[in-house]
Amino acid sequence: QLQLVESGGGLVQPGGSLRLSCAASGFTLDYYGIGWFRQAPGKEREGVACISSSGASTHYGNSVKGRFTISRDNAKNTVYLQMNSLKSEDTAVYYCAGNPRGRGVCFDALYDYWGQGTQVTVTS
Repeated sequence: QLQLVESGGGLVQPGGSLRLSCAASGFTLDYYGIGWFRQAPGKEREGVACISSSGASTHYGNSVKGRFTISRDNAKNTVYLQMNSLKSEDTAVYYCAGNPRGRGVCFDALYDYWGQGTQVTVTS
């Protein structure tokens, strides 16, 4: 069974940092592009950061550029999202997703496999 499992979410103060992890089970991530998406209550899902299968190509949403960094460790079958300088508007459920085409673009229709999500809450 192919699964993606997110971890690392939690409660953090504005200006703080969190690192999210996306671990795969049942398949290897080597050939998959991986994206992080988020959805806040009452808002549409948005692409946060995406990385190609090789790691050579990344894409970031405008609202997180310069603050978030996506990376991958194929040996550990895991993709990370380092989130710095967090703001209250970053509060959302964060999902990782995999696209077998290997592309590193945040077009959610490309993504076939989705995790269950992890909550990130930024509040003072």
